[in-house]
Amino acid sequence: MYFGKRRNNQQSDRVPPNQNVTTTFPVLHSGTIPYYEDISKWNLQIYGLVENPKLYTLDDIKSLFPKVELTNDIHCVTGWSKLDTSWQGVRTADLVKDVKIKEQAKYVIIHAEEGWTTNVAIEDFLKETSLLAYAYNGEPLTPEHGYPLRAVLPHLYFWKSAKWIRGLQFTEKNHPGFWERNGYHMKGDPWLEQRFSFD
Repeated sequence: MYFGKRRNNQQSDRVPPNQNVTTTFPVLHSGTIPYYEDISKWNLQIYGLVENPKLYTLDDIKSLFPKVELTNDIHCVTGWSKLDTSWQGVRTADLVKDVKIKEQAKYVIIHAEEGWTTNVAIEDFLKETSLLAYAYNGEPLTPEHGYPLRAVLPHLYFWKSAKWIRGLQFTEKNHPGFWERNGYHMKGDPWLEQRFSFD
């Protein structure tokens, strides 16, 4: 399934303004790369403005929800774009289907290791193209790319696709995450070049 932006099969129509296509996969992050000696102790917490908070292990995520494979283009705020990336995991909408999100929830705060967070509007989080991935190109994620689980929100700049996630918090108000507190845009639409808070 393909969800990149394409018109008339022109590559330029798939690449946002001031982005350069790369065939490599640059590794950028703040903090250290976590390593897990016992992955059975890892879990993902879903909480906040939901009626049924959940706590899932990695095995739960792989066994309880339909596995999807989505191919899309990704765009980093630092200026690179990578086309036709292939991810395997679970759609965000499927993952939170049974938590019964409360009506007043408007945002999702994605929590990652070392207290790192990023914020997305609930409609961005639940978009058809949004997923939580545990594999890339048919192989388990490597530690530097977010093992065991990362967000993939390809319609936003890729800092919003948090690596090493541990929690999904549904909130009424929009709370800036790590990069947002340091001057990055609250939404991060690459087609509008929403790189920084003043854009």
